[in-house]
Amino acid sequence: MSKYFDIAIVGAGIAGSSLAAELARQGSLVVLEGESAPGYHSTGRSAAFWEECYGGPEIVPLTLASGEYLRDGGFLTERGALYAGRDEDAGKLDEFMARFENSGAQLERIDRARLAAILPGVKPAWTDAIWEPACADIDVAALHAHFLSRATRGGAVIQTNARLVSAAQRTGGWDLTCVDGSRFAAGILVNAAGAWADQVAAMAGVKPVGITPYLRTVAQLRTDPAPDPAQPLVLDISGRFYFKPESGRVWLSPHDEEPSPPCDVAAGELGVATAIAQFEKVVDWRIEAVERKWAGLRSFAPDRMPVFGFDPDVSGFFWFAGQGGFGIQTSPAAAAGAYELLTGDQLTGRTSGVDMARYSPARFMS
Repeated sequence: MSKYFDIAIVGAGIAGSSLAAELARQGSLVVLEGESAPGYHSTGRSAAFWEECYGGPEIVPLTLASGEYLRDGGFLTERGALYAGRDEDAGKLDEFMARFENSGAQLERIDRARLAAILPGVKPAWTDAIWEPACADIDVAALHAHFLSRATRGGAVIQTNARLVSAAQRTGGWDLTCVDGSRFAAGILVNAAGAWADQVAAMAGVKPVGITPYLRTVAQLRTDPAPDPAQPLVLDISGRFYFKPESGRVWLSPHDEEPSPPCDVAAGELGVATAIAQFEKVVDWRIEAVERKWAGLRSFAPDRMPVFGFDPDVSGFFWFAGQGGFGIQTSPAAAAGAYELLTGDQLTGRTSGVDMARYSPARFMS
């Protein structure tokens, strides 16, 4: 016999858990997580940072609106970010500054002398940069645990090992079956399944919106010298790498985006080698060892914006997906905005400056 809930959320990563934290006190709620523990895939593998420009100008309102929640909760540690370039990249740096001019992000163009002072050991070819002082590390594990705790304290049921295998719409809601045979019924079905979002939609008889998972590689390096813990996140203005200090080591990514089926991804040798080749062109630090490597999936809709809101064609189906690599840094505002769309209630000040309508799934429907 199925147990009835007002709302069922598919996925207990940062998306599903943040929304569950907001919704838990508004009615009965179940979160169906396919793995044995929440956050196994993208959330648990993120080298997350709160970076005002990440994701583009369309995402900045969500990022800025999330800052206060993250700072007040103690989830941020100041870091700063550098977008670095060479002489031939001056035009790209100009375009970047112009693109974010009216976004609200704090940006400063700096010269070679300032760049070398902020990033000791930077090679002479790197002559120009943009400084973003507000960038901060996110304690992802603590933030995710916080959302899960809020959800369970509010009465939400977090059901692990509950991979959804069928979703049948009926009058007034949904009949849901999981791989272990457990059954649930819900009035509203929320698709927070990350890389599996389009699969969940198709299962429910909803037209997929074209969400594609992309593999992102990260490697941990031991270097000589070890990075200063206070050094900033460094990003290539041409998008070929980023790196930052982490517990006396360097976390380095080639900023790769390789389309992938939704699965348990692993880092390949080519991605790591590509990242190292780029890193060695930037600083004169010697790489002593690649201590570990991993990969995660970042899922994007075709226009690279998230998909939030009720499906316009299938009643009771709510999209909360397509949050790419910015899902963690935007999670407080995204969840608050989705709560407002789902309930019609307002969370005072939590979504200031955010137009949730621009993220509606209706933009993909003909």
